[in-house]
Amino acid sequence: MSSFVIVFLILSMLLNTGVGVNFTDVFESSWAPDHIAVVGDQVTLSLDSASGCGFESKFKYLFGKASAQIKLVKGDSAGTVIAFYMSSEGAYHDELDFEFLGNVSGEPYLVQTNVYVNGTGDREQRHGLWFDPTVDFHTYSFFWNHHSIIFSVDDIPIRVFKNKDKKGVPYPKNQGMGIYGSLWNADDWATQGGRVKTNWIHAPFVTTFRSFVIDACDLSGEDTITAGAKCGKLAQLLWDKPAMKGLEKTKKRQFKMVQNKYLVYDYCKDTARFTQMPKECLY
Repeated sequence: MSSFVIVFLILSMLLNTGVGVNFTDVFESSWAPDHIAVVGDQVTLSLDSASGCGFESKFKYLFGKASAQIKLVKGDSAGTVIAFYMSSEGAYHDELDFEFLGNVSGEPYLVQTNVYVNGTGDREQRHGLWFDPTVDFHTYSFFWNHHSIIFSVDDIPIRVFKNKDKKGVPYPKNQGMGIYGSLWNADDWATQGGRVKTNWIHAPFVTTFRSFVIDACDLSGEDTITAGAKCGKLAQLLWDKPAMKGLEKTKKRQFKMVQNKYLVYDYCKDTARFTQMPKECLY
């Protein structure tokens, strides 16, 4: 057997090739399965006064890309939060978040992103969107390699978290993360700092996910050390190519436009919150 064929087979075992995944093959309910409905390739989550719900992947991934198309709750969604995120487990977990913060009818959704490293978050950014996310499906994605983490909406980058570990800034690079989705009541903080509460007259609140795509190194079936080594090498081959060390010119222009027009909160500029700014904000 040629060395090319051997390498190809290894990559095939480690890598989901980026083709859309069947929900029930890859995901399962993490809580309140009676509030989750799977019809074809669409997964509907509902929230009422009794419960929200969530799902999680059966596998963990280290480096790569994950995306889903989501249609958010219509109408008065104040107090609700829809989450699409990646996370490892334990007190010192790593986590990458999209959180969609509901609002009263006629007011825009805000998208909050966050990065946890070794159990520490508090790295929130909030963006408005240039479309109504309740009318149709839009694609939300994570791209994660040794150089940076890129949060994108419809393939437009809205946030870049760079690897600055050489300057003493923690960066998620060792823990495999599962992929999660959920809908829950967070009216103590989600809308206008908790001033606007969930109006249960409008329940059930419904959001729909579809078209999951995972192009990432699968850690299942391996011990942590072996799998981490394999995924590290695979990332260097597939996601750490020179062209993927940063945003290319078109993406840089898109990112700058989003930052200028749609960024409404950046923890790195919140001097009232931090007496000493987080280290990554200083570089």
